[in-house]
Order: sequence, then C-alpha cells, then structure tokens
Amino acid sequence: MDRLGGTNRIIAAALPVLLLAPLFGCVGSNESLSPEPAAVRAPAYQLEYWTPFSGGDNRFMTEMVDRFNAEHPDIQVKQTNSRLDDYYQRLRTAILAGSAPDVAIIHTTSLPQFVQNGYIEDISEAAKRAGIDPGGFNPNIMDAATYDGRLYSVPLDTHALVMYYNKTHLAAAGALAAAGRPIIADGPEGFEAFLSRIREAVPSGVAPMAQPSTRIDSVWLWWSLYNQMDGGGMFYTADATAAAIDNPKALQALEFVNGLYEKRLIPPDINDAFKLFYDGKAAVLITGMWGTGAFENAPSLDFGVVPVPVLYDRPAVWGDSHTLAIPTRHDLEDGKRDAILTFARWMVEHGEMWAAAGHVPSLTKVAEGEALGSLEYRSDYAATADYVAYWPRHVKQWSMIEVLIREFERMIYGRQTPAEALRNAETTIDAELRP
Repeated sequence: MDRLGGTNRIIAAALPVLLLAPLFGCVGSNESLSPEPAAVRAPAYQLEYWTPFSGGDNRFMTEMVDRFNAEHPDIQVKQTNSRLDDYYQRLRTAILAGSAPDVAIIHTTSLPQFVQNGYIEDISEAAKRAGIDPGGFNPNIMDAATYDGRLYSVPLDTHALVMYYNKTHLAAAGALAAAGRPIIADGPEGFEAFLSRIREAVPSGVAPMAQPSTRIDSVWLWWSLYNQMDGGGMFYTADATAAAIDNPKALQALEFVNGLYEKRLIPPDINDAFKLFYDGKAAVLITGMWGTGAFENAPSLDFGVVPVPVLYDRPAVWGDSHTLAIPTRHDLEDGKRDAILTFARWMVEHGEMWAAAGHVPSLTKVAEGEALGSLEYRSDYAATADYVAYWPRHVKQWSMIEVLIREFERMIYGRQTPAEALRNAETTIDAELRP
C-alpha cells in the first residue's frame, strides 16, 4: 500500500506539469496566451426615463435612446412608455410615493401643475453646468418651459396643428397649384369655398375634410382660429379667477368650426380621421405634425403638408411641446442630476432624429440646420414654432380643456348651438375655479 500510495503521489505531483507543458510549448511559438476576459464595467449612472408615446413616434424615441446609450457607456437610459390616457396620473402617484423616474416627458400644458405643486425640480443651475443655453432655443418654445425666469424643463420640440392634403383629390378639384400646394382664397369664406370645390369633384366616399366628431380635435381648431383674431385668444380674466371665453371673437371662431360640420364639409360620425386620410379617403386633414412620419409610410398616399391657413388677422395655431423634466426626489445626487441633463442636452442637440417623427426641434441651430432641411415636408411647416398659441398657464388647464371637449361634442351632434356651448363651458369652468 505504501508503494502504491507513493506512486500515486508522484503522479499527482507531475500532473500539473504535464498539463502545463503544451501551454509553455505554445509560448515558445509565434502564438501567445489568451488573455483573461475583461470584466464588464457597470455604467456609472442608470436613468429611468418615462414617456407617453403610444403612437408611431415611440419608434423614433426608442431609436434616440438606443443611440444615446451606445455613445455613452457610463450613462444608460431605460425607457418606459405608457399610454397618454393614464400617464400623468401614474407619474403624479409615483412622485408622491417617492418612486418617481429620474427623468420624464411632460407637456407644457401640464407644467403649471407640476411646477406649482413642487413635483419637478428647478433645473436652472444644473442646466448651466450641462451647457444648456436657454438662448439657443426657439424663444416661443423656451418661454413655455420658464417660470419667473427659472427653468423647470428642457423643451424637446413643438408639435402643432398642420394641414395635410391629398394631392390626387386636390388636383381632381382643380385646387392644386403647379408647385404642388393647395389653392385657397383668403379668409374663412375662401377656405369654405376650397372644401366645397373638393366635395363637388371627389367620389362620395371621400371626405373633403376629415375631423373626428368627438375628442379634442375641434377644440384645437377653434383655439387656433380664435387666436388668429385681433383681440382673440382670451381664456381667463386677467386675474385668472373666471373664464373669459363667452365673447364675440370666440363665438365667431366656433361658429365657423361648427359650420364645417353642419354643411357636411366634414362628414358626420368620423371616428378615426387619421386612418381616413392615411387610406386616401380624405382630401384634407388638420391634425398634429406627428402624422408626417406615418403618412410617409402610407403605400399609395401622395400628400403634401402646409401650415394651418391664416383665415383671420394673423398666424396662430394650437400647439404643445414635449419637455424633459426631473421629478422631485430628495435623494438625487448631483452626479446623477448632471447625467440626466447630459441626456437632455444630447436629445435636443439630436433633434433631427425626433423631427423624423414630424415634430419641430426646439433648438434653433437644429431647426435651421441642413439635417432638418434634408427631411421632406418638415421645412414646409418649421416656422409654425414661431407662432404656436399655447394653452394658458393654469394648474387646472387639462380639466378646463375637458369641459370644452364635452360642450363641443354636444354642439357637433346638434344638441346645442355654438353660443350655448361657450356659455355652458364658461359656467362650468367658473364653478371649478371657485375656491
């Protein structure tokens, strides 16, 4: 047993040498030892990013986040997308529960509530450290994100109403110029005559103009036309304690909108106006510029796009902006805050990627740059950003818009007149404004 045990010990001792011999033999050749795999280093900052992009523009946002992550190994952004219907309720709940994301998209219409309630940070100083210069942005867009000279979010874009038109249908009606743009005479009468001419020329199944009978679209159109009027655009009294929409200018704009429905220039009971135009079954569609990226992919749609026509005294159109804000978190360190603003700066500086979805970039050098100019259609309406008529800054503005939606729907279905719609809306808004 001792001899066998000794033999086993000799073999055991020699085995490592035998196993290593081939390796040392390789060293003697022209090959070298394979290095140990390098450990994968975790990013210094991981950012949770919430967005409300449930439509086609989510694809473009995802592409931007992926590219940022590829270029910034030390900052990795995880995007969580939600439907707009419940997005703000989820975001407010998360902030109050102490589980807010690091950065979130907030529309300028919703900013007053988030600023007044302390739900988002004042980022004025952090933005300076990140090299974000407010003077580099379109002034109209930047003003919507600034409160008392303090910056509360970084505006990414403006997305306003524009007018899409089907070139085939307009050409059949003799309403398309040689340059491919619509022929529309001045004033509200000229626009109505333009739609009437189309109706006479296109098949009966084609809408001269597509507009939903429900939801917010008619409110957007009314707000645009109301703001085009000298002396128009008032929503509240000067002290914001009462509504001020039951007035002759507001009524004039609403009567025009309602007349398009009454005269069947907008056919009744349209549910999905966007799809109607996409499928070639509408000659004109006034909707947000976010439709551009989708319409470009329509297989047989020959379309153009122009700013909403000026029917009254001056250019004005409803619009909103997506902004990047930092929800309030008491445990947020400066390093992570700087990482968030690095992400925000990159996003606005690469606004041409977001413009592919149809939006107008907020940064002036991007909006006027070659990259945007090379994108078809966008340059046709980029100047719209200069005269967007944002909703008033009021902490309850979304609730007030919902009042208008309800009253306008009742008007469109013939249950009340435009005058009654404004009067009833003002009465309800006044009640909601009372302490």
